[in-house]
Amino acid sequence: MFNAQESFKNQLKLIKKLLLIIMIQTSEKIYSFQDYCQYNDESDNRYELVDGKLVLMNPPSFQHLLIAKFLESYFDNLIKEKSLPLLCFKEAGVRTGWRKSRISDLYIIEANTIQQLLNQSAIVDIPPLLIVEIVSPESVTRDYRYKRSEYAALGVNEYWIVDPKNEKITILLLEEGLYEETVYHLSDTLVSRLFPELSLTVNQVLVSGNR
Repeated sequence: MFNAQESFKNQLKLIKKLLLIIMIQTSEKIYSFQDYCQYNDESDNRYELVDGKLVLMNPPSFQHLLIAKFLESYFDNLIKEKSLPLLCFKEAGVRTGWRKSRISDLYIIEANTIQQLLNQSAIVDIPPLLIVEIVSPESVTRDYRYKRSEYAALGVNEYWIVDPKNEKITILLLEEGLYEETVYHLSDTLVSRLFPELSLTVNQVLVSGNR
């Protein structure tokens, strides 16, 4: 019995070492964009591609999911009411560089663009018309700094940063290759270039995350 237990423990140790080696090799490997599109580790993990490396995305909070759900529903209704040739997608990909691909919380894109990509991975390599990112504790630098510069370089015309912790929404509009930002607080009505008829306050967006 003792030998069987020891053998089982040794096998577990070996398995753990092998898993650790695989994780290290995965983190060190440089992936092409094509590799990334085809990557599957048979888990529910979500990864972004940053300079050829897979970056694991932490699961979002329920507050995060509720805000994304609210905005998706709001934009879908607005698009339907105005009969606009647009589509709104949640957690779809956008390629931002040679070996870079981000997973946005929400973006809006022209419908005819998607018609050509129906059988491909849900990653676009042309700039969406509007991107929304919802800030989480671990994504502050990524959303405010890295994605800001990447989305500007890609040519994303309008970028929203929804920040529940600091109770604000920053809307960045592209002007001659650089973003000009406006920060909106609780009672402020958001102003959108893509949707000039928008009637939405910061408080309405943030409250949706507290249901």
